[in-house]
Amino acid sequence: MEHLSEKRKLTIMMAIIAAMFFSAINQTIVSTAMPRIISALNGMDYYTWVITIYMLTSTIATVLVGKLSDIYGRKPFILGGIVLFVIGALMTGFSEDIFQLITYRGIQGVGAGIIMSSAFTAVGDLYAPRERGKWTGIMMAVFGFSSIIGPTLGGWIVDHMDWEWVFWIFLPLGVVAFIMILSLFPKVPRKQAESIDYLGSLFITLAIVPLLLAFSWAGKDYEWGSPEILLLFAGSVISAVIFLVVETKVKSPILPLPILRNRIVTLSNLSGFLMNAGMMGALIYLPFFIQGVKGIAPTYSGYVTMPMSISMVVISAVTGRLITKTGKYKRFALLGTLLMIAGMLIMAYMTTIWVAVIAMVVFGLGLGLGMPVFSLTVQNAVKPAELGVATASSQLFRNLGGTIGISVMGTIMSTSLANNMKEKMASAEAAADLTKLDPVTAEQLSVLQDPTVLLDQPKLELLQQSLPEQIQPIFTGILETLRSALSASLTTVFLAGTALLVVAVILVVFLEEIPLRTSNKMPETTAGASKEEQDPAGKPALG
Repeated sequence: MEHLSEKRKLTIMMAIIAAMFFSAINQTIVSTAMPRIISALNGMDYYTWVITIYMLTSTIATVLVGKLSDIYGRKPFILGGIVLFVIGALMTGFSEDIFQLITYRGIQGVGAGIIMSSAFTAVGDLYAPRERGKWTGIMMAVFGFSSIIGPTLGGWIVDHMDWEWVFWIFLPLGVVAFIMILSLFPKVPRKQAESIDYLGSLFITLAIVPLLLAFSWAGKDYEWGSPEILLLFAGSVISAVIFLVVETKVKSPILPLPILRNRIVTLSNLSGFLMNAGMMGALIYLPFFIQGVKGIAPTYSGYVTMPMSISMVVISAVTGRLITKTGKYKRFALLGTLLMIAGMLIMAYMTTIWVAVIAMVVFGLGLGLGMPVFSLTVQNAVKPAELGVATASSQLFRNLGGTIGISVMGTIMSTSLANNMKEKMASAEAAADLTKLDPVTAEQLSVLQDPTVLLDQPKLELLQQSLPEQIQPIFTGILETLRSALSASLTTVFLAGTALLVVAVILVVFLEEIPLRTSNKMPETTAGASKEEQDPAGKPALG
């Protein structure tokens, strides 16, 4: 599709960005509204499934649509993804119980996975790698922008309107995006010689689903060494082995193994995995410091994390243009990862809200510099015919990084918190005083044994108001002990995230930088290539 005019490409990109924003904003707008929705549907016991089902279906859809879009083209899948997402969002608003909500969120997840995979791949169809940089940066900025306005808008809707409008308010945008894609996006003929790898699709699904479930449940619903978690891991490993065997036998594998043996693809995917794991650790646990340690209300805690999104939006767009202008990308990935490490280290030792804001700005700059790079490097390293599967592999690793990172960070958090609580409460004078209190007061104060009570500020205020004046110093002492234990545990979590990002930096150092192609056609690697056509290592340049 490189032959299309710039005006036509620009209008197509506007349609793709509209579809992406529609998908992204519908994810972020739900974050602050979901507790109210779950409460309305009396589904607190199944809360995690609302999140898990979306993650599962979007990840599976991302992987499966990669190869299929290489065969049939991107257009039918973007359109199909929008339709599924619109149907899922519409029906979610009509949910009468938690099980309907879970089902319809699963449909939304399928649509989101298809949209995201097809959209990033479509950019590769429209533009040569050298030109993709600016658009990749803009697309990453779309995610950042949706994360800025989504949570605030979601909270406002549930406070002033019926919760159903959280899912319905952007449906017209989905219709507009569908019409734009339908009328503007070129249709490409199917590759007749290609067959569909049904067996590979089945076993990659059977490998991913139990893996994600195991990491989602381990440490929360089940112990890491429990039979349930071990069986899920075993099932995932067995399915993965069968999948690898199948991919060596079939004519047209859903995930060609030579792609994974490509060093640039492998290092890029692993770097994206680690960066996403570190990013999710920052996003999930920073509110624990803001609300739990510093006692800031949830309404205002979003303003502390907002600078990260703003700095990411700005620097993503700038980075994309610089990559297109210079044709270089490694320097941005390296600098971005180093800034993420700096931001994470600041988080590990922050003591005030202003330091947390600085950490968010630095971390956001790192994200904006680094995250647009790895999809680009993967697409630049493979044949145009493999664009879909390569892009899908990149997004698969990022999704897995986010899920596994949250689970591992959660285990580190709970283990560290238990140890810190035991140590600090044993040495605190407040803990010793509990034995001297009357049974009623001791029972009231027993809720302070759980540090998560720090995140429920109305409950803390009610408890404090109900206690006699002579007990207030004991209450204050226990509260400070809790905050100290939580703060120390968060330091451990952020240092673990820093360690992940240090590994990512090492991988980026070894990432080979090949020239970004100025055409979607692969070069002929002939022995007679002139010196000007060679890269510094003496290999024919891809340009």
